[in-house]
Amino acid sequence: MHADQPQRDRASAVVTPSQGSERRARHSNVHRGKHRGVEPSETFARGFQALSDLALAGVQVTARATDLATGKELFSVDDHVVMPTASIGKVLLLVEVATRLTGTSAESFTVLDRAPRDAVGDSGIWQHLQSPSLPLADLAAMIGATSDNLATNVLLRHVGLEAVRARTEALGLTRTALLDLVRDHRGPDDAPQLSIGSAKELTWLFASLARGEIVSPEVSQRVIGWLSLNSDLSMVASAFGLDPLAHRTPDHGVLLVNKTGTDGGVRSEVGVLRGPRASVSYAVSTYFADTGLSSRLAVLDGMRAVGMDLLEYVH
Repeated sequence: MHADQPQRDRASAVVTPSQGSERRARHSNVHRGKHRGVEPSETFARGFQALSDLALAGVQVTARATDLATGKELFSVDDHVVMPTASIGKVLLLVEVATRLTGTSAESFTVLDRAPRDAVGDSGIWQHLQSPSLPLADLAAMIGATSDNLATNVLLRHVGLEAVRARTEALGLTRTALLDLVRDHRGPDDAPQLSIGSAKELTWLFASLARGEIVSPEVSQRVIGWLSLNSDLSMVASAFGLDPLAHRTPDHGVLLVNKTGTDGGVRSEVGVLRGPRASVSYAVSTYFADTGLSSRLAVLDGMRAVGMDLLEYVH
């Protein structure tokens, strides 16, 4: 999919380095909001500084990490701000699909056909396969593994976007939403982006999934199972040293479940990282002017720095 402008005032991120001095990002033609940050421990100083540097360079940042066992907030950067999150909103679709599969095995084998109106490019492999039809559960697995856009549109047509919105509201999420199906191009009558979210709500969502608290333990585990297939470890998770194609079991004591979102000027990731010493739920979203490769690489380096701190905390 291709990004458009975010659906909020473009509030610049403010981060607070661990030494206590406040550094503000200065954006031209940007409305300032009330910014909040929580000072990190020394463990997270590196990632916090990296996000601060990105903000000073004009990148909009929202981030949060919490200890999975205690719920303690480890650090945050404008975690209340709503940002475009690209494909991360597909998790809400997976929650609705998993809920409908509860207590039945037959529904998993329901075969869905792709139609011309579902066609879309970019991420996913179904568009490159010969099979015109696949079981519902297989489509959910494809979304978890490759963020498959075609599978997303077919599942959305099957369950309905309104059902996903109702499920989102039932979960108590007010700053996170799947807004539309996936489109190659967005017109004036379409939602400005595929999904939006705040780091605070996304961190809560993944922590709750990990604890089996989203709808039911069965539903949560099914969603976690699909997401554990994710092959995109290019952002925060690039610091964890895992095999992108096979990390469903602990590797050197590290276990990851995550979802990423990628669009023009958008890099976003939310996940749960478990290690020998601790477990964390985290979310990092960035919105930036993707005018050159150097700008994009700087964002990815900053997200990786956060990942290095997370790994140090859990391992």
